[in-house]
Amino acid sequence: MSATNRPPRNLRIAIIGAGPGGLCMAIRLKEAGFDDFVLLEKSDGVGGTWNHNRYPGCAVDLPSALYAFSFEIKLDWSRPYAPQSELLAYMEQLAEKYKLLPHCRFGSAVRTATWDEDGARWRLDLDSGDSVEADVVVSAIGMFNDLVWPDIDGLDSFNGTRFHSACWDWDHDLSGETVGVIGSAASAVQFVPEIVKEAGQVHLFQRTANWVLPKQDTPYTEEQLERFQTNPHLTHAVREESFRRVDGGMTFSDPDALAEMEAVGRGAIEVVEDPELRRRLQPQHPFGCKRPLLSNVYYAAFNRPNLELVTEGIERITRDGIVSVDGVERRVDTLIIATGFSTTKYLSAIDVTGRRGERIEDAWNDGARAYLGITTAGFPNLFMLYGPNTNNGSILEMIESQVDHAVHQIQRIANENLAWIDVRPEPMERYNEEVQQAIQSVEVWQADCNGYYRSPSGRVVTQWPFSMSEFRKRTSNPDADAFEVAPL
Repeated sequence: MSATNRPPRNLRIAIIGAGPGGLCMAIRLKEAGFDDFVLLEKSDGVGGTWNHNRYPGCAVDLPSALYAFSFEIKLDWSRPYAPQSELLAYMEQLAEKYKLLPHCRFGSAVRTATWDEDGARWRLDLDSGDSVEADVVVSAIGMFNDLVWPDIDGLDSFNGTRFHSACWDWDHDLSGETVGVIGSAASAVQFVPEIVKEAGQVHLFQRTANWVLPKQDTPYTEEQLERFQTNPHLTHAVREESFRRVDGGMTFSDPDALAEMEAVGRGAIEVVEDPELRRRLQPQHPFGCKRPLLSNVYYAAFNRPNLELVTEGIERITRDGIVSVDGVERRVDTLIIATGFSTTKYLSAIDVTGRRGERIEDAWNDGARAYLGITTAGFPNLFMLYGPNTNNGSILEMIESQVDHAVHQIQRIANENLAWIDVRPEPMERYNEEVQQAIQSVEVWQADCNGYYRSPSGRVVTQWPFSMSEFRKRTSNPDADAFEVAPL
């Protein structure tokens, strides 16, 4: 029987991660007729970042209307920028509705992934000691996987309570305590205004002032929610308008719009009563150079007598507190680390070995790269979601485009009875050169500021420099010649 007349190949598929990307992939695989798949999730449930991040005040920084998949639009967000609890509930509802839980293996962190040349399959070794073999692997671990702990002398010697904001210790009561917070970006902007309500004193250590803009986030009334649910067209209209605004602003190319955002940001700081505090909270880099942040309560929190902004660098941490470079020691009961994630590692957070024994860490020695952010040459039958240079706009919209592209390639493997499919190095490099050239043209991303966009080599590996619409177009029409295949 010829290859073209054979029945489709049965594929065993392993998905690493049960966050938004993993869930979307699983749903689309089922729709495409693939049912032999497993979701390997290191935590105790689905939801990804919305399951891990549960700090006070945690919420989405994108309009809720865009934080739902196009095939499962949510009609009852409680407010324009939904809190973590609703985002997690949405993910959990997806898993229930599409019957994904039987496919999930929780507490199953993947330690290594190794390509078997002879067998044309992947072997995944788990922290538990178990292993999983799969014909196809989909990495849905994304950017926010490895926690960043600051390299500060004495950090491990601290005698009090210490935890990372992404692993919030809800069993610990901050009431009346003196709290030191290291880091003043995305998570701190959300949780600091909450913890100052109960802590006796909070010392916030800021290395770089960020742009924090207000957001239109008045909770929906019951009447509004009823209209959304009885008239889905209204929800779709809100979503389409949000998409238009976000899609058009992703390239940071309109100087007038950027200037307007800076004016709004400077206006927001005016709520701070102390002029010296206002000066120290004023960003010194252009809007868009770092991740823009949103909050209606962050700046107002500095009018409280129990919140101190510390802009002197940290020299060391002692058993009882934090010593700044000016020699002042602030004694603290609890230390909260709000320094985010190692965002530039992507799949190299796992020890991955591809064809000819090449490790992905070596393939990415000057920064992560992939064709369309999804496939890297030398690592066949391996697809990444929220991979290199796909961060911008609505990540759920970007994920849907990536999932559809990956499912198309997986269908090729099955329908054409292929042993493997792999992107060729040359088109992958051409694509990445184009992306990097476009990134170079985004002026605000070239400014000198400490952001998470760049790998240690200086290469911007997180950002997508075009629109979401352009990404959808490219993933829907990939260059067929960009791939090499091997028959079964």
